Amino acid sequence: MPPRHSRLDCSPGCPVEAALGLIGGKWKGILLYHLFQGTLRFNAIRKRLPGLTQRMLTAQLRELEADGLIIRTVFAEVPPRVEYSLSQRGRTLEPVIMALKAWGDEHVLKLSDQAAA
Repeated sequence: MPPRHSRLDCSPGCPVEAALGLIGGKWKGILLYHLFQGTLRFNAIRKRLPGLTQRMLTAQLRELEADGLIIRTVFAEVPPRVEYSLSQRGRTLEPVIMALKAWGDEHVLKLSDQAAA
C-alpha cells in the first residue's frame, strides 16, 4: 500500500512537514512509542492509553498502517485476534521518537514549573 503522502517535493522544509504529517497529532507518536516495546493486541493498546477512544485508536492505527509504519496481523480464530507491530519503516522512527521522549523528560518539569509560577 503506498503512503498517503505522495508529493514531497514542495519546498526545502517539506520533508519535515511530511514527517510530522506521518507522526503528528496527539496519539501517533505515543502509539509508535508503545510498539517499540513489541507487538501489541488492540485491547492492550487501549489499556495503555485510557484517554484514547476506540474510534480514534482505530483511525490512528489505520493511518499508521496506510503509511507503512505498522503491520496489522489478523489471526483466523474465534474470537478474532488482531496484533499490531512496527514495520521496518516504522522502526526507523525509533531514534526520532526517543529523542522527543528525552526532550520531554528534560523539559516537561520546567514547563510545568513555569505554568505554576
